Amino acid sequence: MGFLIAVIYLIFVSLGLPDSLLGSGWPAMQAELGVPSSYAGYISMTISFMTIISALLSPRIMKKLQTKWIVILSILLTILGLVGFSVSGAYWMFFVFAVPYGLGAGAIDASINNYVANHFSGSVMNFLHCFYGVGAVISPIIMGLALKVARWNEGYRWTACIQTGILLVCILSLPLWKKNEQQNTEILSESTGIREVTKVPGVIPTLIAFFAYCAGEATCFLWTPSYFAIEKQGLRAEQIASFGSLIFGGLMLGRLISGFVSDKLGDRVLIRIGIAVELAGIVMVMLPIPHYLVSAIGFVVIGTGMGPVYPAIQHMAPENFGKRNSAAVIGLQMASAYAGSTFMPMLFGNLQQWLGIGIMPYYLLLFALLNFGLLEYSYKAIKIGEAQIR
Repeated sequence: MGFLIAVIYLIFVSLGLPDSLLGSGWPAMQAELGVPSSYAGYISMTISFMTIISALLSPRIMKKLQTKWIVILSILLTILGLVGFSVSGAYWMFFVFAVPYGLGAGAIDASINNYVANHFSGSVMNFLHCFYGVGAVISPIIMGLALKVARWNEGYRWTACIQTGILLVCILSLPLWKKNEQQNTEILSESTGIREVTKVPGVIPTLIAFFAYCAGEATCFLWTPSYFAIEKQGLRAEQIASFGSLIFGGLMLGRLISGFVSDKLGDRVLIRIGIAVELAGIVMVMLPIPHYLVSAIGFVVIGTGMGPVYPAIQHMAPENFGKRNSAAVIGLQMASAYAGSTFMPMLFGNLQQWLGIGIMPYYLLLFALLNFGLLEYSYKAIKIGEAQIR
């Protein structure tokens, strides 16, 4: 079982690797492509839109394909998207390869989260998403190195090579999935559909809360390097690219800490503590201090606070809504998450062109407060629903 957990962690490294490449490489890509800064949002939107489709289809896919095969196919699609980005010489080409790039993320994310939520503890779930942060921290470093010694294209190409290595490990690990195979098949065979679960108390506010969380998270993913490029003058291109790893480093740290304490504190307490830390980081970025260091620390703190929120919401699904509903709920959560990732960074891109990128911490504050309020409301709705059943 320990080897299988290690492979699942590696799968989440592969899931995190592509997510921060666009934000880290965009200042250089924008200059070469000759397009406005806001155009990154349209590429990001396309990737996320395809991920939404994949996530919405995931309950059906999970009934037809075992988790291990979803993993293999999804990583293959991601590799195709990365290689495609690396050879793209015109802006329109990114939209073509954004299709496999996005489709590769949704189903694997939903299926692995559902698998872990039903078979492992909250600690494993937090460590799992910590390894997502490992992948997301590595890729801005890869892009920064590529910008230093070559061009941004190499950042995508090198990442595709790493993904290929992870794919080979996953293929070799196929026999390890047999232990929980029967139980997982039974859970999924009894699972409900998407329409049915939307009627379960607490599901809708949880979905909107997830949308709000990912709106803030994805805005940080895409626009943090650009924030430093515009607000903090005199920084080198490779230094600006490396700042894309700040939020991911914070996410990794937050999930690492949560992995040790989640079983003691519980998911709801972890979320409350996390959002409080996130708000403290946002205040740090708001401070009118010219030097980049305080803002850099602030983004790490924001990421640390965000860290436990995503895995805790996912891990609560079987407990809050029942195992038979968990696959559909997690699929909807993924779709809501990527809807936030799709539209909100694009909206921010347009807003910052009119109002300046300095509005970023206020934008993040809005979604942090929405996330907190809606989750607290969902807990009350779940409690009322359980009382009515009794």
